[in-house]
Amino acid sequence: MQRILIIEDEAEIAGYLRRGLTFEGFTVEIASDGPAGLAAARENPPDLVVLDLMLPGLDGLEVARRLRAVSEVPIIILTARDAIPDRVAGLESGADDYLVKPFAFEELLARIRVRLRRNQSAQQTDVLRYANLTMDTAARDVRIDERRVDLTAKEYELLELFMRHPQQVMTREVIYDRVWGYDFGGESNIIEVYVRYLRQKLEAAGEPRLIQTVRGVGYILREE
Repeated sequence: MQRILIIEDEAEIAGYLRRGLTFEGFTVEIASDGPAGLAAARENPPDLVVLDLMLPGLDGLEVARRLRAVSEVPIIILTARDAIPDRVAGLESGADDYLVKPFAFEELLARIRVRLRRNQSAQQTDVLRYANLTMDTAARDVRIDERRVDLTAKEYELLELFMRHPQQVMTREVIYDRVWGYDFGGESNIIEVYVRYLRQKLEAAGEPRLIQTVRGVGYILREE
């Protein structure tokens, strides 16, 4: 399930967007000021950000610049400012799109889907690297140093999730949503089973462990 972070200080608009986007199948998080938005993006990186410009604490242009400095996450600015210089400033700050209030939810939804598709297409040709582990997502080729690692489809999806979020704790809920797409229920040990499969294959030649357990929470891709 794709995650959208809404950074918006008007509670009525934020609630409206949360309800609409949740209904469309997205996971939605709300931050009501600039610093809170940056913290939320850092702690649990979203797939897309909807960003107001006039925010308390830190304005939207500065939030966009700081987000863009560390991430390629798609950013859609949503603001009452409709002058051409404001639009130019928004796009130059690193935003991907600009929508003026009042807006039609259907138009925002269409723009969100376009940006997510484009970002997903760009990611599909990535070569991901962490420590001595390399994943060519176009060829679906995984190697540790020069040793090729053969993975099943689900093992590959699970490892790709970890490699796209290195050194970030992946909770069981996030893993269920991103890899399996539905909830197995609290008693299922499917994640533990697949983590064990991955570890066996990644450590088959005596390599150090990269997928670490965070007790009571989930797992993290991190060197010991």
